[in-house]
Amino acid sequence: MFNKIIKRGSRKAPKGDANEAAVFSYGPGAAYRGAGVGGSAVSGPHVTVNHASRTTLSSSVPSSSGPGQPLPDRSPPVAGGPGAVAQGLTPIEALPAFRDVPVSERQNLFMRKLQICSVIFDFSDTLKSAREKEAKRLALVELVDFIQSGSGRITEPVQEELVRMISINIFRCLPPASHENTGAENTDPEEEEPYLDPAWPHLQAVYELLLRYVVSSDTDTKVAKRYIDHSFVLRLLDLFDSEDPREREYLKTILHRVYGKFMVHRPFIRKAISNIFYRFIFETERHSGIGELLEILGSIINGFALPMKEEHKLFLVRALIPLHKPKAISMYHQQLSYCITQFVEKDYKLADTVIRGLLKYWPVTNCQKEVLFLGELEEVLEATQPAEFQKCMVPLFRQIARCLNSSHFQVAERALFLWNNDHIVNLIAQNRSVVLPIIFEALEKNILSHWNQAVNGLTGNVRKMFLDMDSELFEECQRQFIEKESKAPELQERRELTWKRLEAAAKAAGDGMVLVN
Repeated sequence: MFNKIIKRGSRKAPKGDANEAAVFSYGPGAAYRGAGVGGSAVSGPHVTVNHASRTTLSSSVPSSSGPGQPLPDRSPPVAGGPGAVAQGLTPIEALPAFRDVPVSERQNLFMRKLQICSVIFDFSDTLKSAREKEAKRLALVELVDFIQSGSGRITEPVQEELVRMISINIFRCLPPASHENTGAENTDPEEEEPYLDPAWPHLQAVYELLLRYVVSSDTDTKVAKRYIDHSFVLRLLDLFDSEDPREREYLKTILHRVYGKFMVHRPFIRKAISNIFYRFIFETERHSGIGELLEILGSIINGFALPMKEEHKLFLVRALIPLHKPKAISMYHQQLSYCITQFVEKDYKLADTVIRGLLKYWPVTNCQKEVLFLGELEEVLEATQPAEFQKCMVPLFRQIARCLNSSHFQVAERALFLWNNDHIVNLIAQNRSVVLPIIFEALEKNILSHWNQAVNGLTGNVRKMFLDMDSELFEECQRQFIEKESKAPELQERRELTWKRLEAAAKAAGDGMVLVN
């Protein structure tokens, strides 16, 4: 599913770490080029900003000392703000294009253009610093073109400054979520309008630059991992909570490329994603990027080698299966279902674990969620082998029987559609002596009293299927059902009599109570 979203520019993944698949082509790049970026150099004025010192350009970014080290507390210069004067920003001066300078001077020119792009602008006012904003955008366009063209190997100091500039631009405080602005805690995430960041013209170019840097054949992984370190990856993952879908699309592409290129980061990335899921499931139930993270995981899981590591099985049990709990599951269910099914297809012995996990989180009052569960259950059963099916068929078909009798016709209809799947029918046929007695009463009640005509028709088809499958078993189940129905009035009478006795006993105990002051 993940590779369907991104169709261009696929390349071979590096081998290792259980041969995990880490191949997928640029997604956002097409839209970026459509906006006039990423092709030939865009003509326009080339400008720069001279800064008093380089240390004032960067925010807290990963240092070259490696992951886990304390980060310097630095703030980016803000154009037009009081900090700009204090930091000694001088008037803008024109800079030549890369093609207009000798090759020996291009690295230095690259650094000077990075300084322009390290200035942060206020986009709350579209007219404020308009000329400077356009100058920065054009500089970013040129940097993207330079990296993409492979005009020369990027030196280590330039890489450090490049990652520093990217960090200044993208690592920022995200605006409050829409429900936080309104104070409405119970709003449906599906009904919220997508937020579009006004700074996107700059952010898009920065993300494209980061993407080109990561995938470039000129980027030495051993050098780049000093700057694309654990701290950088963690803050990249934090940005997945952005409400702007365009930003999440770029983040998805970039993180997947980082996962493929930097093998040393793979376990760390999986663990960090797990932590995001834990917080979402058990604390907030609010996160904008769960679907995108699951898309990345779908591709990763597809590349797991066999036999599957215990770490991966624990990830399934502790992180993926509990993702069925939140109310907002419809926002990411398609991606989640794909990941779950991938696990079962990789290791059929996990089918029992997955099915019991679904039953654990089966919705009680949410019918739309129940329809989603039934659809996922069909996909899992399609990859289930007979031995695993037998382990969970009793609790499974007790739940299916309840779904068959649901007054919500979509739930009952979706449950009956399970019998349209040949593989599931074969599993049921092999275990009909256990399955039919569990669901026979539900089938008969639908025939007798369900209000929906379509459900009645589908129930009749399933009933006939069992009759053709084993007429003797069917007749025995029918005999037991008729006998149970004939005893129903007597059982009801006994139940009512028991309740009357309990009420009388409770009343007598109440009359005999002595109040003590």
